[in-house]
Amino acid sequence: MDEKKDSLYTMHADNNMQVSEYNKMAKPGEIITFGTYPQTADGTDITPIKWRVLQNSGSELFVLSEYILDCKRYHGKSVDIKWRDCVDITWRDCDLRKWLNGEFYNTAFNATEKEFIKMTHCTDNGEGSPDTDDKVFLLSVNEIKDASDKHGKDLRCAIGTDFAKIKKPDGCNLYVYDKTKKADYIIIDGKKFGCSWWWLRTQGNKASRVHFIGTNRSIRCYANNSNARDGVRPALKINLVL
Repeated sequence: MDEKKDSLYTMHADNNMQVSEYNKMAKPGEIITFGTYPQTADGTDITPIKWRVLQNSGSELFVLSEYILDCKRYHGKSVDIKWRDCVDITWRDCDLRKWLNGEFYNTAFNATEKEFIKMTHCTDNGEGSPDTDDKVFLLSVNEIKDASDKHGKDLRCAIGTDFAKIKKPDGCNLYVYDKTKKADYIIIDGKKFGCSWWWLRTQGNKASRVHFIGTNRSIRCYANNSNARDGVRPALKINLVL
């Protein structure tokens, strides 16, 4: 993979007008900052979240976190859960959706930023999995395919922050590829960083499995929803007009 060089819009969200005018300038493929989340290994920092703009309709931005921000099971919270302990679950009812729209949402965004986060109607959640309305969500299979067509498959190759890589109290521990295969690492400032698996929201080839982005930037359909090695790249839509 070629070295990443991106234009970056840096923002400090102090008022509604500032957020709106700032984001209107963002073009598809560019990076904006919005909200904060720990990104260092000790987890004590308040670091702006970088988001890749997938679409700018003029009235809203569709964005995906540039980095894997955390490591979570799709479903299950106990440290005692093993990868075999998967259960039939839908996106609507899974623990990861609850975490994204609860703890993550409240940690990452202040009151001003929350006013701009649009409730999104999520479809393509899997066979028999009902539609949902979410503030924060994961990309679906169709959404990542569409985004890849527009922005290239390199969009699928993502690295975790140092915080995402540390082993969590619930046993989650992000898998990081070695750097021997070019398709599975990113070069930043001349240094190689191994990419990682990350969840999609669409149910997999069984009701207890989920789609994810795997090696060689591929879309895979067989991850047990109890896996503790996959990363989380939140997505959301930002209103440009209130």
